[in-house]
Amino acid sequence: MARAPRVELDSPLPETVDGRQIRAVAFQASRLEYVDKTLRSVGLTAAGSRALVVGSGRGLLARGLAGVGFDVVAIDPSASATAIAREAGEREAGERERFAVRYETAPPEELGVAAAAFDLVYYADTFEVTPALDPVLAEGARALAPDGVLVYDTVNRTLVSRLIYLIAFQRLPMTRIMPPGRYAAERMRTPAEMTEALRRHELRNQDICDFKPRDPRSLVKATMDRRRGRITDEEIPPIVDFVLAPDTRPQVTYLGYARKA
Repeated sequence: MARAPRVELDSPLPETVDGRQIRAVAFQASRLEYVDKTLRSVGLTAAGSRALVVGSGRGLLARGLAGVGFDVVAIDPSASATAIAREAGEREAGERERFAVRYETAPPEELGVAAAAFDLVYYADTFEVTPALDPVLAEGARALAPDGVLVYDTVNRTLVSRLIYLIAFQRLPMTRIMPPGRYAAERMRTPAEMTEALRRHELRNQDICDFKPRDPRSLVKATMDRRRGRITDEEIPPIVDFVLAPDTRPQVTYLGYARKA
């Protein structure tokens, strides 16, 4: 009988299964596509602008934003993730991009950045694991420039999302990619709850966009294959093929953006 893989977040060991990184590689194309769509909608250009990524993990999204012209600060609460991100930046990026991303470790409630310093603030892998959302949003509102845009992705609270995030990703042996307790129903928030939370910090939510695998069966297959070591993290995106679905009601994950009221 095959030995179960070790599930550990932010581990540098290649044999471990890191659900944070699996989500990051699977979501990357949709995240960047949504940022591009949002920038065009609000009339913001990446070149010459500053971006802050909160919940940056191993830095994949931060490097993607740097690649389109942003000067990026990437912050994560995990020192291990930050160290991996720095190493990846040095290994993968050229000199220009290396200096365009600064990696730091800090909790989302105390980012340690200047007020009104960023044209784009992106929250990834943060809201759905945060028990107290208000201090996090207060810090994001403080960091955001008056004409800037706050972009986020998070997990809705539905029957389907509970089955996937609370059971499949955390409990089922064949599909588990997260440690127990990473997600909880009370930390999954509906679009209406997110809109209200943003409003409390004078941020006006302006869009909600569903994003999901083109075929949900591909998510199951990719998760099982990754656990069995048949594929690497980098091979996951074309298998899962997440797409934006702005005309459908989010059942699991969704993106959105807000601006200062």
